[in-house]
Amino acid sequence: MPSNVLTRRTLLTTTAALAGAALLPGAGLALTENGANNLVNALVADINRVIASGKSEAAMIRDFENIFVKYADVPIMARYALGADARAASPAQMRGFTQAFQGYIASKYGRRFREFIGGTVVVKSTRQIKAGYEVRAVADLQGQAPFEVTFLVSDKSGKDLFFNMFVEGVNLLLTERTEIGAMLDRRKGNLDELISDLSKLG
Repeated sequence: MPSNVLTRRTLLTTTAALAGAALLPGAGLALTENGANNLVNALVADINRVIASGKSEAAMIRDFENIFVKYADVPIMARYALGADARAASPAQMRGFTQAFQGYIASKYGRRFREFIGGTVVVKSTRQIKAGYEVRAVADLQGQAPFEVTFLVSDKSGKDLFFNMFVEGVNLLLTERTEIGAMLDRRKGNLDELISDLSKLG
């Protein structure tokens, strides 16, 4: 895969890498355009602070995981990433997978974050969709042409959170679903083994 494609996918998934608009039902009345904009702007500001902090890679990854948990609807994203196997999972397994998934995402993509020092992500437009709001932004990283970043925001969980991201039309949560599915297949459908292995990666 070309390095520039990987970099763009990495940026979005970290902002907490990852389901289309059909994933969630209609948004609650509490979510507003300003609320969606404020969420994405706060998310980007927190990421930029970590990038500029000068912390060690391990410390930055811990910070990225905290950002992911703060701004993302992690349970919804984890359930979608697990796919049909989520229906057969016990509540304890889903809790374990969700915890492992958030650490895995932070570790997998957080290691690339030093590439984004000096870059900017600026919100350009927001529109209401069935699932909530679609917030379009432009990412301008050093040494690359600007490219479009799209965040999907909903308040289904009771607060404004993003539940997926796209870069130039690429659905990153769907990408993670494919990769998680392949990992589970290699373990012959053993979810407990997948959870254990994801926890070690995170």
